[in-house]
Amino acid sequence: MKTTTLLFFCLAIGVLTPLYGQDRIHIVVPTAMEETDQVWGAISDITFFEQQGYTLNLPKGRLIDTLITKSKSGDLTPADYTALKKFMAQQVYRQANYENGVRQIEAQKELLHDMLGQLEAKRLPWGFKEFPVYKVLLSLYGSGGSYNPDTGAIVVLTTVEGGFKQYRNPANTLIHEIVHIGLEHPIMEKYQVPHGLKERIVDRFVYLSFGEHLPEYKVQDMGDPRIDAHLRSIQDLDRLDEIVTQFLREH
Repeated sequence: MKTTTLLFFCLAIGVLTPLYGQDRIHIVVPTAMEETDQVWGAISDITFFEQQGYTLNLPKGRLIDTLITKSKSGDLTPADYTALKKFMAQQVYRQANYENGVRQIEAQKELLHDMLGQLEAKRLPWGFKEFPVYKVLLSLYGSGGSYNPDTGAIVVLTTVEGGFKQYRNPANTLIHEIVHIGLEHPIMEKYQVPHGLKERIVDRFVYLSFGEHLPEYKVQDMGDPRIDAHLRSIQDLDRLDEIVTQFLREH
């Protein structure tokens, strides 16, 4: 997902530093203020999300409708943020709304640790970036997921019932965001990969690496599908930097 949208939000989460082999998935229930920032970030970048075909989960209400309209015309103000903060704290936020989502992720920790161990063992020559701990902040709002490649922080969309966007198993979304983090600096940023192609490369990486673990994982209909012909086997991931640079040069 879009990295910059919630960068300030994820930076506030921070990074933990226990040893590898310990619990590397740290689940966090957001505060009302953090959910305010999540909603504000989504509304502020709503034009981008709509252009990319994303569907946003946002609170309901006249204020939200007004803020969306103002965002599209570039008229959001600090007073609008203050109004949203009051609305979220007084009318929207309930801590208990995240309990089912926490339980669902906790149930997948063994699988997630297994996949993280496989990533660590790959030792990809171009330098996949890993973190000792990935801090996972739940949210009821936004586009589905976001990540911070500098801290290893992830925001993942859930529902009051404990559902997750696109997949029943939240491990699909979490490993997607973890791979985004691993590729961002050594591949995506370095070679200035456009957003749609970035998503497709991440999806191919996850599909090739963890297809057996995640049978419902699917490649999104985003980016240039011609890259698929260059990413057909897990061995191709060793040459991902070469493949991406050559593909961008030719297309």
